[in-house]
Amino acid sequence: QVHLVESGGGLVQAGGSLRLSCAASGRTLSNYAMGWFRQSPGKERDIVAAINLSGTLTYYADSVKGRFTISRDIAKNTVYLQMNSLKPEDTAVYYCAADPRFRLGVPATISTSYDYWGQGTQVTVSS
Repeated sequence: QVHLVESGGGLVQAGGSLRLSCAASGRTLSNYAMGWFRQSPGKERDIVAAINLSGTLTYYADSVKGRFTISRDIAKNTVYLQMNSLKPEDTAVYYCAADPRFRLGVPATISTSYDYWGQGTQVTVSS
């Protein structure tokens, strides 16, 4: 079982950048596909970005394409979400999650496919 801890959230002005980190412990991230999700009050938890188990394929929600980048550092057992050109609508609690299943093609994009979750980190973008 893997334990996930997010960090790097905060308050930033529109147009700014943040880098979220998701540190894993217990098992190596090379055993998991990883996803970043976000949730705003009253809304569902939606996929932001994901990277497959082998680290060769990524997925991005249309709303973040070209602005966000998911990456992982196996040596540090950490997954990152680099967020640039932030907008007020990016305000949410961001969660990282791990999917232990091998899947062909792009990583899973629905939250129920992920078994392990971090506690979340708040990102607030002011206008």
